[in-house]
Amino acid sequence: MSIPMSAADHTIEERILILAPHGRDAEVIHQVLLRDGFSGGAVANVEALVTGLQQGAGACVIAEEALRDSSVKQLLAWLGTQEPWSDFPFVVLVARGGGHTQAARSTFDQLGNIILLERPLNAETLRSAAASGLRARRRQYEARRILAERTLASDSLRDSRAELLQLNETLESRIEERTRALAQANDRLMNEVIERERVQLAMVQLQKMEAVGRLTGGIAHDFNNLLNVIQGSMDLILLLSQDANARNKAEVARRACERGAKLTSQLLAFSRNQRLNLRATPVRAMFDGVRELMATSLGSGVKLEFDVADDVGLVMADTNQMEMALLNLAINARDVMPDGGKLTVSASTASPPEGLLPPGRYCRIAVTDNGPGIDPAIVGKVFEPFFTTKSVGKGTGLGLSQVYGMAQQSGGTARIVNAEGGGTTIEIWLQLAQQAEAEASAPVAIAPKPAGDGVRILVVEDDKSVRQSMVELLETLGYQVSQADDGEAGLRELRRAKPHLMITDYLMPGMTGAQLVAAANVEFPGLPMIIATGYADMEAIDAVIGDNTVLRKPFHLGQLAATVDHALRR
Repeated sequence: MSIPMSAADHTIEERILILAPHGRDAEVIHQVLLRDGFSGGAVANVEALVTGLQQGAGACVIAEEALRDSSVKQLLAWLGTQEPWSDFPFVVLVARGGGHTQAARSTFDQLGNIILLERPLNAETLRSAAASGLRARRRQYEARRILAERTLASDSLRDSRAELLQLNETLESRIEERTRALAQANDRLMNEVIERERVQLAMVQLQKMEAVGRLTGGIAHDFNNLLNVIQGSMDLILLLSQDANARNKAEVARRACERGAKLTSQLLAFSRNQRLNLRATPVRAMFDGVRELMATSLGSGVKLEFDVADDVGLVMADTNQMEMALLNLAINARDVMPDGGKLTVSASTASPPEGLLPPGRYCRIAVTDNGPGIDPAIVGKVFEPFFTTKSVGKGTGLGLSQVYGMAQQSGGTARIVNAEGGGTTIEIWLQLAQQAEAEASAPVAIAPKPAGDGVRILVVEDDKSVRQSMVELLETLGYQVSQADDGEAGLRELRRAKPHLMITDYLMPGMTGAQLVAAANVEFPGLPMIIATGYADMEAIDAVIGDNTVLRKPFHLGQLAATVDHALRR
């Protein structure tokens, strides 16, 4: 049984209360959290905070100075009345680098579940801490629900046993009937317990993968910056050097940079959900791009073959996401063939079975192994998130659900076909594309050429090496370039001398590139801007980019020239 909860109760239990009695801290914090969809608001004092907590809340942001008041005893008294499932989360704002008195440490210990944030606050850090506290509180609500359900189940079981004893004195047939009912109730209860344990283990694994994803995204971002510096240096050598030997070596390094860029793109695709970039893509080129990575993942025990029918040309797909999908399928196939086997990746044009997709011709990409096959009883579940037949720690149950979701977003679908006598085929159906769509979606290759005199560009980038590389490339193209090492410095430089174009990094300490663009839009409407980023978070960029341009790191000189030229002509 579940405990019903009204929409109003849910809203109250999800809100974040803010107690920062001095200055405008409470109002500023409330506005930052409100923009990210957090509900709640400021309270005037500890008494009002305790009243709000008694009504219901998901987390609390409280300034350290509010805990020095003697009325904090009311808050601690409320904490002592919490239910066993409850460990209310607090985000405590403290002074940077300041030591804490014995009394303050004692108060922190009594609060229990706290996150300390040093002032001055970073908006992203505040949002992250608030979200973390709210996630912890939601898990507590889930524990409350489970405890209530188990209590209800236990009460029901106790009543059933009492009734059984009473009927035992009257009629043996009814004893047998009630005994069977009790056994069935016990079976259902045990099944529920087992299912909850399975979900809890899956959630632990998901949290682990989220942590790995954040780490991977950070590594890919820094690696993109390094590749950008190397790419820029190689482009300058190829453009300016007359030494054939040096040019040959620079070309080798440039191709290595392109392979590194592809790797970081795949790392970013793993680390977070990205917006699909659907383009008309040659299937053969897509297979060639993932062939080496799949072969390495499969190992020498599995024979890998590719087969593309003559009538297969272009499909609408996000190349990076498709490569990740094929790699996921290859790893799954390897796991079901521990003693080796054969994996075939094929592509052909075909009409889908009735009811699978709207009628028409599609590209059917099939990944076929000669393993033991999939139990028909679970074929309908394999695309569900967290469903896995692997033991704990061996898989998240997310790989096939990602494949299915990517295919659906691309305008197609995915399905599983079991072969008779063993073996499994996983099909990805994608829409076909025409040559005109490929030409429209292909990047424009513009050779570097001198710019017009007097065009001034501001580069805002916190990484010194990346900033220096971008400045040198732009100066080589004939532009006058000024620079700033963070968002605040960029704003000051804009006010000092407005340029014709601003290029900014996204992920910078303090003010992000998206925040800089938003501020510049207010003060300098109509100024062309480019956000150069190797980071995966497109939501914040989409919110402010408007008609401006995103330049993906690492980029080569031709891409930089084309993007700058396009922005200046806009």
